[in-house]
Amino acid sequence: MKLTRKMVLSRAKASELHSVRKLNCWGSRLTDISICREMPSLEVITLSVNSVSTLEPMSSCRRLSELYLRRNRIPSLDELFYLKGLPHLRVLWLAENPCCGPSPHLYRMTVLRNLPHLQKLDNQAVTEEELTRALMEGDEITAAPGREGASQEHQEPPDNLSTLGSDTEPGQDTLSCMEEEADCVQGHLSLKNPDRDQRFPSFPQSNTVNSHKNRNVLTAVLLLLRELDTEGLEAVQHAVGSQLQVLHRLELQEDTA
Repeated sequence: MKLTRKMVLSRAKASELHSVRKLNCWGSRLTDISICREMPSLEVITLSVNSVSTLEPMSSCRRLSELYLRRNRIPSLDELFYLKGLPHLRVLWLAENPCCGPSPHLYRMTVLRNLPHLQKLDNQAVTEEELTRALMEGDEITAAPGREGASQEHQEPPDNLSTLGSDTEPGQDTLSCMEEEADCVQGHLSLKNPDRDQRFPSFPQSNTVNSHKNRNVLTAVLLLLRELDTEGLEAVQHAVGSQLQVLHRLELQEDTA
């Protein structure tokens, strides 16, 4: 699917592409983000859980400071070449892409050698020691990807890039990523960004399993709510109201028992 002008303006609630500063396209099945070349004011963009295979369009976003690309199809770390000219880029999430390869250490060192201004990579703070080691242990990228890298654009994603909606419950790492991206949705895309303790309801400490499950469900709901139109939100509101009434009746029955 191609990211279109209409989609961008609708999600960013903007009237012109050049004025878009923050954009959330999490889980939108995107393969083509070439329209990003027309958004020079873009500062924060969430593209996680899509099928993006090149970072070239991002090279035009000179004000970009945060780029979330977890679980896409970036084939090679050579794509970092397109990010080297972004002076304000401080946060990058590139995990779970084919370019990460079999060696997490080499991957991280290579990213930091080529993007030494990063403050956080894959939800982990960058240290001065890492930056020093990256100069010796990371691979330097000096040219844009060749034809071979571009030819991988339409390949099927590896098994670890499974799409949302499968019957298997997400693992802990995926859920942690969802929570971090919920912070991005709430903190950067014109939503309230309360403290973590306020964003999730408190659950009894004696039932940590149910507490963790409820928190994970709530995180997913917060992310998906932004994709709903008025009709969808009204349906959710009605369902929530009905569920609250049922729970209230059950509480009354327990009190009178």
